[in-house]
Amino acid sequence: MTAVQERRTIYGISGESPISDERIVEIVRHAVKHTPSAFNSQSARVLVLLGEQHHKLWDLTKETLRAKVNEDKFASTEQKLNGFRGGHGTVLYFEDMTVIEGFQNNYPSYSEHFPNWSQQANGMLQFVIWTALENEGLGVNVQHYNPLIDEKVKASWNIPASWKLIAQMPFGKPTAPAGDKTFQPLEERVRVSK
Repeated sequence: MTAVQERRTIYGISGESPISDERIVEIVRHAVKHTPSAFNSQSARVLVLLGEQHHKLWDLTKETLRAKVNEDKFASTEQKLNGFRGGHGTVLYFEDMTVIEGFQNNYPSYSEHFPNWSQQANGMLQFVIWTALENEGLGVNVQHYNPLIDEKVKASWNIPASWKLIAQMPFGKPTAPAGDKTFQPLEERVRVSK
């Protein structure tokens, strides 16, 4: 419960890491293997970008957004993207639509639910990896520049056409604490019935 509580959105990250790249990959692989999914579909896919590959992602994101954001507003966007680029790495999250479509065909009574269930499982995977990386001393946040960058990502890393990009998770050594967080009353959010 402490790890869950301590997991926060950290935007201030550096290119350093308190753990090895091998340990980062080990955490990701363990989470991908053990995070649950509906019908054990295991449709989540992950690409871990480190070093120059991490920089390449944020450079192509900047290039893509420069063409879409008004120049007078681009300075703040560029500053934000440079912050992500300054991190140690990024985890890209995907869903393999071929797997989802297979389950839709095999279980037609539940067909309409598989896309939602896959998103839920991907969210759990993101949470598990986020919490585990922060527990190891990394600062982490989640971004959603998809679908704007989807085609460039697929082309740059030879991603199968069936993989749908869901989220980008930059991480690095924290350089600033998380912001203040407020909570709505639990009495309004949790009901108990006996």
